[in-house]
Amino acid sequence: MLFFGMNKFLYIFPLIAAFFLCSCSSDSSTSTVKSSVAKLSAFSFAKNDSMPGLAAAVFTIDERLDTGLVWNKDSILYGTSLDTVVPKFTFAATPSSAILKTPDTTLALTGYDTLSFSKQPIYITIRSQDGTNTKVYEIRPSVHQVDPDLYTWTLLTDGVYPVDESEQRVVELDDEFVMIRTNGFELYAYSSVDGETWTDLGMVSGLPGSARVRQIISNGDTLFYGEDNMIFQSVDAVNWDVTYVSYEVQTMIMYWNDHIWVLVDNDGQELAYWNGTELTLTGLKPMSDFPISDFAAVQFSSSSERARAMIIGGFAENGRSLNSRWNFEYSRHIKENGGYRIEEYSIDRPTFTTLTGVSVIWYNDQLLMFGGVDADMKYFGRDILISNDEGLNWTQADSVKNQLPEVYQARQKQTAIVRDNYIYLFGGQDNITTFSDVYRGKLNSIDW
Repeated sequence: MLFFGMNKFLYIFPLIAAFFLCSCSSDSSTSTVKSSVAKLSAFSFAKNDSMPGLAAAVFTIDERLDTGLVWNKDSILYGTSLDTVVPKFTFAATPSSAILKTPDTTLALTGYDTLSFSKQPIYITIRSQDGTNTKVYEIRPSVHQVDPDLYTWTLLTDGVYPVDESEQRVVELDDEFVMIRTNGFELYAYSSVDGETWTDLGMVSGLPGSARVRQIISNGDTLFYGEDNMIFQSVDAVNWDVTYVSYEVQTMIMYWNDHIWVLVDNDGQELAYWNGTELTLTGLKPMSDFPISDFAAVQFSSSSERARAMIIGGFAENGRSLNSRWNFEYSRHIKENGGYRIEEYSIDRPTFTTLTGVSVIWYNDQLLMFGGVDADMKYFGRDILISNDEGLNWTQADSVKNQLPEVYQARQKQTAIVRDNYIYLFGGQDNITTFSDVYRGKLNSIDW
């Protein structure tokens, strides 16, 4: 077997020939049998400190009937230059010749070759030692053509419905997106499989016309909404049934850890969950203001694999704009309150700004925050905030690689949903307009 590389050079035909001549016995009946095999058994690139990851690229060789193919399943890192690389070839048997052809040159390999593989197609022609067989392989190195750290965004639709002063909420129901909007008197529903094409489902029946639609939550196959001493449920977003409960519902919080979480008035605020027929009190009573509207709810698994959720910002019952970050956690090791506990992070970190109408998602093992306003109704613009420590601290995302499109207008009360590694942003409003547009974004490397 012959190996071509920077440090192992065995491909010097005159020396090989001399070796065989000198090795011949004086017995004329003894002869060297030359191989008829023309086959490439391995290919790689030599290590180059200026191009990290180049030598780690793993190439597969497909022995096709005509021209073989040498290719790498996992693309080489974005931005890696193939202008000056040292290819390493391993042959099944010593060839009589190995000719490499690129769009710019044709040369016989020597083992010390520094070449450009930036232009394709690239072919190597191997001729067996005995000259009876020839095999051609196409070498097709793949380099990522997009920046892995870049978020790319697409406008799916500029309006699900005509611009008005309504407020809307988007949830997932039976693998579809459902948007419910209200103008304060009537409610309407729309559905979409992909976020681009929408179907008008008509007027909603069974919900109060003044329902706070941003508090509608979904467990995947049923929608829930509560106010006063009533909890409403729907399986189609259009027709709703009501159940009367013993406690006043202050707000619907989220679907988390297989429960519909509700904030009720039980001689003060208390967390409860709804199983479809009854409320179960948890004994968890917030010791400071808990939001009842315009907060963000996000669910994720912590680094310790515990079920976690956060409730961020919003308005308190007394109308005060909050800077709170309520941490929810479940563990079978927690003995009280059914294994649940809550903690208010902003008590220790009061510099976190007051904010309402933001949307927060768990994406790429970090929290991303979109939109919102502060206590003075100042919009946060297109800046995205990120937290890499599960909500303790927040910083502004990379303004070049992680930024919303320039045409995306600053807003609050938009809905953010993650599906199939894509981020969907639905609607929202500023102080003039209620949007019903839909954007879809993705981190390039999220599914590489």
